[in-house]
Amino acid sequence: MAREPEIQQLIEHFDRWSETAGPSGATNGGAYSMSQELYPFERLFSPITINHTTLKNRIVMAPMGNIDMCEETGRPNEVMLEYFFERAKGGAGLLTTGLIPVSHGLDATVTERGQLTYFPRIDRSRTVLAGWRDLAQGVHAHGAKIFIQLTAGLGRVGNPECLLSQKKFPQSASMNPNFYIERIPCLRMSDRKLKKIVARTGQAAADAKAMGLDGVYLHGHEGYLIEQMTNPAFNRRRMGRYRDYQRFGLDLVKTIRERVGDRFPIMYRIDLSLALEETYEDAVLDATYLKKFRGGRTMAQTLLYMQELVLAGVDVFDVDLGCYDNWWLPHPPSSMPAGCFLPVAQKVKAYFAAQKIRSNQGQEVPIVAVGKLGYPDLAESALREGSCDMVMLGRPLLADPEWPKKAYAGRTSDIRPCIGCQEGCLNEFVEGGHPQCAVNPRTGFESMFSQEVPVAREPRRIAVIGAGPGGVVAALTCARRGHRVELYEKEGEIGGRIRPGAVPRIKFDIENYKTYLNHQLERAIREEGLIFHPNTTATPETFLENPPDCIIVATGTKDLTIELPADGSLPGVQAPELFLHPEHLEGVQRVVIVGGGVVGCEMALWLSHEMGKEVQVVEMLPRFMQGTCTANRGHLLHALKAKNVGLLNMTRVIGLTFEGVRVLRNTHPNVPNPTNTWSPILPVNIPNPFEKKIPEGGQEEVLPCDLVVFAAGGRADASLYEQFVARRVAKEVHLIGDAFQAGRVQEAVRSAYRLARTL
Repeated sequence: MAREPEIQQLIEHFDRWSETAGPSGATNGGAYSMSQELYPFERLFSPITINHTTLKNRIVMAPMGNIDMCEETGRPNEVMLEYFFERAKGGAGLLTTGLIPVSHGLDATVTERGQLTYFPRIDRSRTVLAGWRDLAQGVHAHGAKIFIQLTAGLGRVGNPECLLSQKKFPQSASMNPNFYIERIPCLRMSDRKLKKIVARTGQAAADAKAMGLDGVYLHGHEGYLIEQMTNPAFNRRRMGRYRDYQRFGLDLVKTIRERVGDRFPIMYRIDLSLALEETYEDAVLDATYLKKFRGGRTMAQTLLYMQELVLAGVDVFDVDLGCYDNWWLPHPPSSMPAGCFLPVAQKVKAYFAAQKIRSNQGQEVPIVAVGKLGYPDLAESALREGSCDMVMLGRPLLADPEWPKKAYAGRTSDIRPCIGCQEGCLNEFVEGGHPQCAVNPRTGFESMFSQEVPVAREPRRIAVIGAGPGGVVAALTCARRGHRVELYEKEGEIGGRIRPGAVPRIKFDIENYKTYLNHQLERAIREEGLIFHPNTTATPETFLENPPDCIIVATGTKDLTIELPADGSLPGVQAPELFLHPEHLEGVQRVVIVGGGVVGCEMALWLSHEMGKEVQVVEMLPRFMQGTCTANRGHLLHALKAKNVGLLNMTRVIGLTFEGVRVLRNTHPNVPNPTNTWSPILPVNIPNPFEKKIPEGGQEEVLPCDLVVFAAGGRADASLYEQFVARRVAKEVHLIGDAFQAGRVQEAVRSAYRLARTL
């Protein structure tokens, strides 16, 4: 099919919006900040009726996983219950669960060894049903409703480990490559199995209704099995009942409707387009497995399919773009613009209005908008302008479950913002954990930590050294417990490493987080007596005359560097320094960045998109940003490719000369394509038997440049901690955050909060 211009324009906008956007952060208006110009948000907090269920407001909690939030039998456990109760208590009108498969024993990818599962189940036996009943009752106690999200299975995007553990191939609508290891084929699932899945879905819906849940939510998006069956990109069947790509989805909805009756809401998650052909140029499509996926549903076909779904019994849709093979679209990271999919929701609403589409209850069919809508003014304006009927918040409600309550009360500056890193909410369970949050240390641990911190039995004098996220969270938590806290920071403001990290326009969420931390610190100074010492370098001598009871060291890292030529002919600068002092770019056109981690790639995007520089990035490892969330990594690489940024992987710096950067570059054919954004990087503990070995060696090159930027990361700096311990400055000395182990915001905040609760 020909590329669709509307989708193409959106994809290009997502890659290049930061070239021309206004200033980052809170100064960029309600679309990018926690402003409240439209308060009291009358549309956001108006009720809406779906079928015969009335919701108190227009805020929907997105299906943010519940992976590993269950007993190994699949019964929802206390971790899952408290996780959802917290969001219900926080004021959202509707909650939705994460994926609940109904295809155990049919789709081998959803079941682990020993018939165990990391997914909650509603299909195993009556032993799991009580957990769902408890969940519904607890959510209702706080005035919220909850829909269960059912999936027919994972198919080609499921874990191919089933081939080893169960001796079963993953399956799909047709013979399709597995997403994680493309050389493993997914076999065609039979009509007989698919009919069983349809029947199980109906039973799961009936059980959900009987347990007191308020609706069923079908996941027909992201390339999961329902999408594979209902999109001709994946469904290339030529015979049988399900050669018609609409049939499977319609059968599911009709069967659910037969089992639950006419008054029970059915919601459907769908993409208006896979956008694969708009994401990748022909050279990529033709040279990779993606060539199989040409000819996906067009927008017009999707709208007609949605119309048929309504006739079958669907009451409400949420809609966006993409699938796993362009994973940043259905999981928009920090580098995507706010409200990115509002045009998609608006198009569906306009079509439904023009066609006068009504549900079986004679109601207009609500369209739920998704995609970085966690900014109250933006959410309210989308509703007022008629772009959507409801707004879906996922990560914002993990960052702050009380987002709705705070917005309703006009306390938007107290909303803890999501920073878009996706390390806790998404990457955590990909790596083997359960959903968490980088900025909210209680997310996923609500059953362990009460919302209110315990009051200290005996107030103590506590000194916190370093005002990055870890130091600030430790100081705030200790102060709220009643301790007498003094916070020391060598710079003039708080933030630590997030100060330079907030400079690029794509990092407006980090700017919002810094603003939030400042607001909370000011409140603690005013109300809890916290004392802040900016521009103060703390040393053992600082405390010798009046030692505190406890010292918390959160001094962060020291930058790694490479020795520059002695004659000064090649200027060099650390990435954080350049972000804060762009005057280093005066007279510079060509830049080489040493280090292809997140900081190096964000620096490359800033230099190429905002500063108009020619950029090359050098990385020693086979792949850029290894260990980073697939969505964040994919979009950064895609946006860098759009500006022709040079990405040199398997390349080692061997010297710096007046001409530029001397490197040893491995150009063997087995070196991975650095711009591959359609395949994920497997976790380090998962072997890929098809991984090609890369022989050592390479050829020397000189990369001409006017400036070399070091983004090679940092090492934990525990030197001050060691001095405090050696000189016994206080009875207790603790080391947290990057000073303990170089990491991310998530580790710093988590360690700070957990320590502070115990002091």
